Amino acid sequence: MKFTRLKQFWFWILPLLKNKYTLTLIVFLGWIAFFDQNNLVDRVQNLNQYHQLEKDKMYYIQKIKDDSTKLHELETDRNNLEKFAREQYLMKKKNEDIFIIAD
Repeated sequence: MKFTRLKQFWFWILPLLKNKYTLTLIVFLGWIAFFDQNNLVDRVQNLNQYHQLEKDKMYYIQKIKDDSTKLHELETDRNNLEKFAREQYLMKKKNEDIFIIAD
């Protein structure tokens, strides 16, 4: 049974390979797919890189929005500014001691 399928396959494909136009088309498609300046392999890699850059772009846009709201809070409320300075830069008032507890 396998022999007959293989024989049918070659019976169908062999005349196509003997045709010079079909052979030229196959060589042309192979050249475009693998050897051309804009080959398919590079295009797929570039497409994947593009999608990764789009994800990074969305992440940074969200990060900018979060930082903008935090900056607005720091500029408008003095208590938030003092809290930020104490937590991030370990600033203190006179006659205060700071104890840092690490996990």
